[in-house]
Amino acid sequence: MQKRQLGNNGLEVSALGLGCMGMSFGYGPAADKKEMIALIHAAVGHGVTFFDTAECYGPFTNEELVGEALEPFRDKVVIATKFGFQDGDSHKPQDSRPERIREVADASLKRLRTDRIDLFYQHRVDPNVPIEDVAGTVGELIQAGKVRHWGLSEAGVETIRRAHAVLPVTAIQSEYSMMWRQPEEELLPTLEELGIGFVPFSPLGKGFLTGKFDKNSIFDSSDFRSIVPRFKPENLDSNQVLVHLIKEVAAGKNATPAQIALAWVLAQKPWIAPIPGTTKMHRLEENLGAADIELAAGELLDLNAALDKIKISGDRYPVELAKRVGK
Repeated sequence: MQKRQLGNNGLEVSALGLGCMGMSFGYGPAADKKEMIALIHAAVGHGVTFFDTAECYGPFTNEELVGEALEPFRDKVVIATKFGFQDGDSHKPQDSRPERIREVADASLKRLRTDRIDLFYQHRVDPNVPIEDVAGTVGELIQAGKVRHWGLSEAGVETIRRAHAVLPVTAIQSEYSMMWRQPEEELLPTLEELGIGFVPFSPLGKGFLTGKFDKNSIFDSSDFRSIVPRFKPENLDSNQVLVHLIKEVAAGKNATPAQIALAWVLAQKPWIAPIPGTTKMHRLEENLGAADIELAAGELLDLNAALDKIKISGDRYPVELAKRVGK
């Protein structure tokens, strides 16, 4: 597995990481713990060194899972986790008060069975706490040795600039895929200018780009996609044009649609490290195969030109959750 640098502060990670949220939260009932530990161990065996979790995934159970699974490999891996919600509950308002950040750091360290958090993200910008205060608090945690690097998730570019001016930001995490290219407008140029790495979540469009969903797909009430406009039947149907394009490219590359979707993200910039998630061993192996797929400059230009002609139907978040991003 190739390695990539996130930011200018020396954080090296595998080109493809593993998003662990779906193992415990967000996409239906939690998966079997022993199976997920085996999956994480397999990822390490395949060269993955970058694992993403958060206190609110569960809440708390995903950090415990990741901590137990990675304890034998702790010095070989990079663990990212997040703070930013009241009581660690993403259904509650944001909370990035300095005392809460310190509290989360200590609790996460215990659940992760470690003495340091490699990458500590603010999960969503808190409108009630100046980002300078957040940066200052995380800076204290870095000085104390509890945190190595910090980042922001789904933050707007002005907030990123203000945060970076106080404490250099190592990485920004936001959604990015063939299905959601808005980061190309402002976010990616800003990160390139400032020397900040980018960690795309949902690089497979929450599974849509694998080609396994259509207008007849049904999502469990505990599956976040059941409330996402993009996953309503009419939008699933309308957006099949994107899946057809990806399948065409995949056929020409002797690859799967998922591998093409991930290879496309990897090809955008050398400082991008996506974190696709899965609960299935064969999907893990399939996803990691994307790191070996080369999209030449001409192929990328042609693909982007084709993508430009496709209008995606359906918002990526319900209205209330959309209010939390880009702040």
